[in-house]
Amino acid sequence: GHYISVDTSYEGEKAVLSSPDLYSEEWSCVRLIYQIATTSDTSPDPARLNLYLRQEGESFDRLLWSAKEPSDSWLIASLDLTNSTKKYKLVLEGEMGQDKSTSIAVFEIKITSGYCIECDFEENHLCGYVNRWNPNVNWFVGGGNIRNSQSILPKDHTLNSALGHYMYVDSVYVKHFQEVAQLISPKITAPMSGCLSFYYQLKQESSIVFTVYLRDMSGFYEEIWKTDSALNADWALAEVDFNAPYPMEVIFEVAFNSAKGGYVALDDISFSPVYCSNQTGAPFNPANAGCNFEEDLCNFYQDHKDGPGWSRVKVKRNVYRAGDHTTGFGYYLLANTKFTLQPGYIGRLYGPTLPGNLQFCLRFYYALYGFFKMSGTLAVYIFEENHVVQEKIWSVLDSPKGVWTQAEISFKKPMPCKVVFVSWCKSFWDCGLVALDDVSLSLGSCQAADLLLPTPGECTFEKDECVFTQKKKGRGSWHRKRGPTPTSYTGPKGDHTTGVGYYMYIEASNMVYGQRAYLVSRSLRGTSGKQCLTFFYHMYGAGTGLLSVYLKKEGDDEEIPLWRRTGEQSISWLRGLIEYESDTNYQIIFEAIRGVSIRSDTAIDDILFQAGPCLEVEEIQFSSGYLDSLNEIEY
Repeated sequence: GHYISVDTSYEGEKAVLSSPDLYSEEWSCVRLIYQIATTSDTSPDPARLNLYLRQEGESFDRLLWSAKEPSDSWLIASLDLTNSTKKYKLVLEGEMGQDKSTSIAVFEIKITSGYCIECDFEENHLCGYVNRWNPNVNWFVGGGNIRNSQSILPKDHTLNSALGHYMYVDSVYVKHFQEVAQLISPKITAPMSGCLSFYYQLKQESSIVFTVYLRDMSGFYEEIWKTDSALNADWALAEVDFNAPYPMEVIFEVAFNSAKGGYVALDDISFSPVYCSNQTGAPFNPANAGCNFEEDLCNFYQDHKDGPGWSRVKVKRNVYRAGDHTTGFGYYLLANTKFTLQPGYIGRLYGPTLPGNLQFCLRFYYALYGFFKMSGTLAVYIFEENHVVQEKIWSVLDSPKGVWTQAEISFKKPMPCKVVFVSWCKSFWDCGLVALDDVSLSLGSCQAADLLLPTPGECTFEKDECVFTQKKKGRGSWHRKRGPTPTSYTGPKGDHTTGVGYYMYIEASNMVYGQRAYLVSRSLRGTSGKQCLTFFYHMYGAGTGLLSVYLKKEGDDEEIPLWRRTGEQSISWLRGLIEYESDTNYQIIFEAIRGVSIRSDTAIDDILFQAGPCLEVEEIQFSSGYLDSLNEIEY
């Protein structure tokens, strides 16, 4: 047969292969049979094979899958594509890296309707299911007139004939007590819930345990089904409710106790997005367990016997006190405020009830204000509903004052539970202010979430400058930095993404008055319809100059101004929103101009491009000048 491969003579370049326009209203599965071969052991910059989804109307491709592990045989990757009403293309990209001896080849790409975990075992790739090799017991392919086992079945289930295939595991080679054979499904790459069904036969002379597990990426097993009946000489149907909100594998496991155990056969694994049992409950939506406090407390509440606890406040834009984390103009929660300076005071904020037996990742932003040691002033507890045990899962250590810092915590509890934010004030001298904002909850552990593929069109500057480059290096340039800028009374104390990450800024002390620095995106795909650009900017310092954003269309010399701010704006990171459209390819340019003094460090962070109009409007429309009463807090 034929395969397609990347020419290795172009070191460090990319080879791109794009599909025709595709369209699938139903869920479908992409199977890719590929190989990355190399002769060198390790390379600092290995070759990669990437698969992107290019949707109509989007300026950015979504990375679906990426591989860089070399292998000496063909491998199979299975990827779920959720149903969509938009046309799309699949784009294969081979990145050569610095390794001259590597080659990347693709033997087959196949898109079938249905889910990747479904399989009838009639094709030789077995839909990407793999047996975990064991010296004595393994899953084999049976049927197709292969007389290779004493416990062979006369017919498979799919074709109901001797020519059909199925998977089986046999006890004939069992050497030890409790030998285990595992058949592992391809990894589920898109969230799905519903009914998993399969047909099996079980013939036993001594006890066999046939179990189905879900295994998440941190290696945690959850049993979802187990055989109950003693004997099934004919194909029996098993159905089990199944919920995979984050990447998981399904594992079919058979455990034998002796060589006379018998056998288990498996065929026709299928999936339906409707639960098998009559359970109708809507699946848990993690968005309901988060809050940015802009409108109200969402589904959070306080127990008023504790006293007035947390207050929802807003700070006018000023150069002394930081505003909220969400936009810089909005609301956040503040505890231990001036009303409650009695010692031993506690404020508790309860979240909504969360279902048990799911892995969660809780993220939130906090900021501390005070002159003293602030460790222990904010803690997070898990409150299990059935018994009144509160388990402390996080508490603050000393952190930089007045910087919104991100905390993330993974947890999993067998019973329904609530998250409780507790702020407390041991004595008058220990009572600083504790601020809380942008609480979010997602399914899966935080570590697994970090391994997920990046959001297309997002740049946080944590790893690199993403799609942006400098127009010219030299004195007028943007720098990537973490922590505070070198000059006092100007620039941010930390980034917007986590408080301890990276942002881009201009260092005014290396530039002269009026000098410009440009940060230019690569050419972005033009689309019909509106686009929304969100970013955060920091303009603090008495001498601050200008920050502008331009749109430059391909083939046009003119740069169209989209947005501009002049002079000192706030000590906080503020959110900028720009709605624009361009049907031809275009670039976005951030231009900073140094102001009159060295106190004009201007910074940007967390840039996000999204298709469709902006859902909110920007708070300030004027570009300079101040409000009076700068340091007011509104309750």
